[in-house]
Amino acid sequence: MADLPDVPTLLDTAVAALGGTRREGQSTMAAAVADAVDRREHLVVQAGTGTGKSLAYLVPALRRAMDKDTTVVVSTATIALQNQLIDRDLPRLARAVGPGLRREPTFAVLKGRRNYLCRNRLTTAAEESDEAELFDPRQLSSLGKQVARLHEWAEETTTGDRDELVPGVTDLAWRQVSVAANECMGARVCPFGQECFAEFAREEAKGVDVVVTNHAMLSIDMTQGNHILPEHDTIMIDEAHELVDRATSVATGTLAERTVTLAAKRASRLIEPMVAERLTEAGEGLALMFADAPEGRIDHIDEGLAGAVTVVRDTAAACVTAIGPSPGEQEAEAASERRLALAALTEVHDTAVRVLESFEPALRDRTDVVWLTKAPGRRPALSVAPLAVGGLLREKLFGDRTVVLTSATLTLGGSFDALARQWGLGREVGREEAERSAAPPSAGGDDEDGPHRAAGEPRWRALDVGSPFDHARSGILYVAAHLPPPGRDGLSPAYLDEIAELIEAADGRTLGLFSSMRAAQQAADELRERLDHPLLCQGEDSTGQLVRRFSEDENSCLFGTLSLWQGVDVPGPSLSLVIVDRIPFPRPDDPLASARQRAVAAHGGNGFLSVAATHAALLLAQGTGRLLRSTGDRGVIAVLDPRLATARYGGFLRASLPPYWGTTDPGVARSALRRLSGRTAPAV
Repeated sequence: MADLPDVPTLLDTAVAALGGTRREGQSTMAAAVADAVDRREHLVVQAGTGTGKSLAYLVPALRRAMDKDTTVVVSTATIALQNQLIDRDLPRLARAVGPGLRREPTFAVLKGRRNYLCRNRLTTAAEESDEAELFDPRQLSSLGKQVARLHEWAEETTTGDRDELVPGVTDLAWRQVSVAANECMGARVCPFGQECFAEFAREEAKGVDVVVTNHAMLSIDMTQGNHILPEHDTIMIDEAHELVDRATSVATGTLAERTVTLAAKRASRLIEPMVAERLTEAGEGLALMFADAPEGRIDHIDEGLAGAVTVVRDTAAACVTAIGPSPGEQEAEAASERRLALAALTEVHDTAVRVLESFEPALRDRTDVVWLTKAPGRRPALSVAPLAVGGLLREKLFGDRTVVLTSATLTLGGSFDALARQWGLGREVGREEAERSAAPPSAGGDDEDGPHRAAGEPRWRALDVGSPFDHARSGILYVAAHLPPPGRDGLSPAYLDEIAELIEAADGRTLGLFSSMRAAQQAADELRERLDHPLLCQGEDSTGQLVRRFSEDENSCLFGTLSLWQGVDVPGPSLSLVIVDRIPFPRPDDPLASARQRAVAAHGGNGFLSVAATHAALLLAQGTGRLLRSTGDRGVIAVLDPRLATARYGGFLRASLPPYWGTTDPGVARSALRRLSGRTAPAV
């Protein structure tokens, strides 16, 4: 379709149809995305809140799909954005540009198989109860009621998508009626193959112009070769700052007594009881070793724990051997049992192998890190995760596709370099270099004066299209430099006094972002006795309901931790103060972060700046970004941690934030908040 309108024309049509206004940053981004797709080079775009970045990548995506008769994949990190794209943005955009494209664009959402109800599993949930019996019997009554609800819902739903079940059910209940990809027997064998919700979703995604998925699904598709996503040569990755964490999570293996016992239970239906019992005993032996081992990162595995993991590995392998090759034609129930058993056994075996092999190289040459978790109220578990996923992303994601990565926060310390390294991208390519590399080689050979790129490095460019907000006039960054550095024993009285005075000045309207749930709860409990404002705390209701109540009551406050740092969008007068209790560094004993920090230092880099400070800068940028959500918003960001003003790394962290007007004077911050709450004058 050579006569398709160009991207600027389509964007203008979409903006006009949706009742919006033309934004310079949005137009710049859309043009850059279209250019990158045409040139087949990767693009990294920072687009501040309010830019309209979704339209800026969706319009070029639709045009590319229809022009080349292909599918473009859009990947997001959060369910909220995924639903926004499917339920609001894409339907409205398709209707707007459809007439100019001669047909209305098509789109679909695709999630992992575990997100869909499995009709075959549903028929056996009550009688098997699988892992349910491994839990406290007091949980079983509630579990039974939830599974009964799922039976009723199965007769009503047309999608089987867990996200459409309101109210939801626990993970334990959902696992009784769903299967992972490696547990599915396949539509051809399954008696419910013609009614499979996951297969319906995959069929719907075939041949559409845009498929919306999530980073976890994208990582699974990349690493496990399941080819779940349709054929595609272009990917738009929104919320790209989350990509590394989601890819790491997919690549993390866990070994616990429960997973071993569950595998043995599934195997016991197919093999001699004594063989399965040995695996159960191996799981019990593993639990005994866990009881004596200290929590945290394991750099050198002792003989006892190594022996227990080895026994698990060998007994799991013996169970797989006992099950033997597929006998061919089987009844559906037998085929399902075999698939479930082999999936559980293989996961246990492969994780045990990976744990043991991770200790073979010298410490500085290791690519995996192992740690033991002993959380209160939960059984101990051994985890193994990659130190870095950059090499994986470079090979599997950037290898043969064009990738556009975008987010409101991608520059840390004023540079794209930190995240680019984590993604496996090398040095950024400039426009002149890109044109030289695309041109035929000259007779004289390489350009000796030009920059060179390492073999295999992806070619990419970066762009910051700015923000429609005037941060210096709309927001104040107040750092409480007079407070003592934060301690380890909760919030000090000085911190609580500071929070109370700020909330009083703001007349409520406060989002409190805390580094731990303990700190959020302490602040909520103590300040409820001192303040008249309604004070909501994460965990007292679903996060969505709490955010809704906070948004509707202008004088309320909402306190919480990590999910609120990135998941709150409350424009308008309900939010004029964001409080951050401390710089969100990873915990010093965080096994993965500390191992990554050590690895960087071992190779001559600055481990603290590359890992801990980068982590903190990203979260700080996300958290403070909750303040300004529309061009009319005004307010104050109060960081209570004085290190942001006094520490050497403070400059790096501040450079990762938008250019707010800064002060360390508490009087200035409170006066601005009082003016805002009285609505008598602008904040600054």
